[in-house]
Amino acid sequence: MERDGNGERRALPHGLSLQERQKLAISGVSDVVNFDETQVIVATGLGTLTIRGSGLHVDQLSLESGELRVTGSIDLLEYDDSRAPGGGFFRRLFQ
Repeated sequence: MERDGNGERRALPHGLSLQERQKLAISGVSDVVNFDETQVIVATGLGTLTIRGSGLHVDQLSLESGELRVTGSIDLLEYDDSRAPGGGFFRRLFQ
């Protein structure tokens, strides 16, 4: 998270860049919940992102700028936005 001109926290812009299923760059990361060589779980402004694969390694992490780089064999990218503001797609659809 970064602070705006009034000192209030605001979400960083979120984006993903995946190269050849081996190099993943993520922006807008607010926290790393858990990581090991088969799974990395991060909190973003758009929900919790789970990365699964093998030989996963966190190469770079800067929570100040919200940047994360992961290398390894990446098999799955999955969002759980149940904790994100407004809830998930179906929750908003059926309100």
